[in-house]
Amino acid sequence: MTTPLVALQDPKDISLSEIEAELSKIWLSQNTGKATPVATRAATFSMVVYEPEEFQQLLGGLGYYSGTIDGIYGSATKEAIRKAQTQYGLRVTGRVDPETLTKLRREFSKLPREKQGIPNLDTRGFSISDAIAAQNPCRIITLCPMMGADDQGVTAQVSAYCPVQKGSSSGLICCEYITLRGTKAALERVSELVVSLMIPDLPKFVWWKATPNPEQVLFQALSESCNCMIMDSSYFSDPESEFLKIQELIESETYIADLNWHRLAAWQELSAAAFDPPERRVALIEVDRVTIDYEKGNAAQALMFLGWLASRLEWQPVAYKEIDDDYDLKQITFTGANNRTIEAELAAIPTADWGEIPGDMVGLLLNSTNPNANCCTILCSETTGCMRLEAGGSAQSCRTEQVTALTDQKAESLLGQQLQRWGRDVLYEESLEVTAQILKLR
Repeated sequence: MTTPLVALQDPKDISLSEIEAELSKIWLSQNTGKATPVATRAATFSMVVYEPEEFQQLLGGLGYYSGTIDGIYGSATKEAIRKAQTQYGLRVTGRVDPETLTKLRREFSKLPREKQGIPNLDTRGFSISDAIAAQNPCRIITLCPMMGADDQGVTAQVSAYCPVQKGSSSGLICCEYITLRGTKAALERVSELVVSLMIPDLPKFVWWKATPNPEQVLFQALSESCNCMIMDSSYFSDPESEFLKIQELIESETYIADLNWHRLAAWQELSAAAFDPPERRVALIEVDRVTIDYEKGNAAQALMFLGWLASRLEWQPVAYKEIDDDYDLKQITFTGANNRTIEAELAAIPTADWGEIPGDMVGLLLNSTNPNANCCTILCSETTGCMRLEAGGSAQSCRTEQVTALTDQKAESLLGQQLQRWGRDVLYEESLEVTAQILKLR
């Protein structure tokens, strides 16, 4: 059951009272006292979703994409990206990597001002209902920054969505939607309004679907008022810089959850399990060579995994070096127990089969310069494999395992899980702290 969509198309900035008045009308129209299910309003949490979906807007403005602006990475979006990459002489991946996004922004900025409007239908704000609202009566406030248009103020749309009836009872689980649209400057101007729309005395979440920007007024307001700021580092344009910003936020007592961190769970579990046998556990201290291969385009997973490994084994980073070659090598030196030197290498692997998640880990090699140490371990992605690591050769007999990814690594699925278990993730914070120490050596 859905209610009619109410649009408030006032050219000036919308007010809190107008939004709440329209929501009240919706609920009054539903609970009429007749023999209809009783709709339960937001009672579990409020969540602000900052949903720029910039790449779809850029592709639409440049004529490569004619679909709706919805944030869904479907076949039409992938094909539009491939067309643009082919046209501009870029590596054809069907994904918006930093190089592609930079080129799209540059080409869009060249368009005459009168042609910078985005004609595509904008459906942002209504695409995560099944992932979130089906289990929780909540309020979702979606912020949709618009490109290529003059500042016409902030407009609002409000609705309610009740996708699930509680078994055979007469109750409905409903989610309130408030969608605000305007230029980035206009949304900045209504930062206080956005904060006030989050329901007092309920947990407050922010899903920031962009790179973190602590200098932005809106980002500051939301990070200071929420219980948890949720991000996905797989889409950071420059994770090496963004991780340092996130570490600063954590140090200022802002609780951060990175959906990309949860994608590493299988790699962490298998790495730990490889050293569960007593005869291998004692050899763990002999590990002094680490190689991590990851899908070219985003180093976030590789950096976080290395931070996790170093934090567990109490390694201290002392040197960092980048090599500009086919693999964009990153070489990090650590000092471990008894002043042992550990060398780690991160390699960006060009792969033919690009998955949906940029920068997925491909392979891991843990080894030792001690030929007698029983610690050699190779973990390979079940879908991609790690021929480069297996072809390296070794005098030792390596333990080799295949890593099966989580059933669903999409952001919406991980977000639903995150909302059920929110709270400080000490392991993530300790790992990110070491990752930040590594990146400060650049």
